[in-house]
Amino acid sequence: MHLRPGDLPTMTFDWGVITWLVSPRHVDGAKSTLGEVVINPGRGHERHSHPASDEVIYVVDGEGSQMVDDGEPFTIAAGDAVHIPAGAPHSTMNTGWRALRLIVTYTPGGEEAALEQAPGYELLPPGTVQTWVRESPA
Repeated sequence: MHLRPGDLPTMTFDWGVITWLVSPRHVDGAKSTLGEVVINPGRGHERHSHPASDEVIYVVDGEGSQMVDDGEPFTIAAGDAVHIPAGAPHSTMNTGWRALRLIVTYTPGGEEAALEQAPGYELLPPGTVQTWVRESPA
C-alpha cells in the first residue's frame, strides 16, 4: 500500500502537527504505527506515557530536549534515535530555532488514538495546510 501525507488527515496541537502514515486505524492488517511529528520552535509536548506500546523516535531535523522515564533530559539532534519502553513517562521539547522533525513508531500500533484526548487537539482533513499565528514573547 502506497501512502502519501497529503492524502491523510493531520492531527494539530498548540505545539505542532502529526501525520500518521501507517496506523492500524486506516491500514488493514497493520500491527504498528509510523508517523511524522513536527514540533514548532520553543514548543513541545508535556510528560505522558503509552501504557501498551514501545515508542521509537528518530530525529530527522532540528534539535530538542528529550526526557525518558523521569530521567534527566538530554539533547537530541538530527540522526539520533530514542527508544521509549511501554509505560515510561516521556516528553519532547524543541530547543532550536527551526522545526523539530521526527519519525515516530508505536509497537504495537494504536496508541495514537489517545492523542485525540490531548489539550488543543484538532483534526485537519487531507490536503489542508495548518497555519500558525506568531505570538509576541511575554
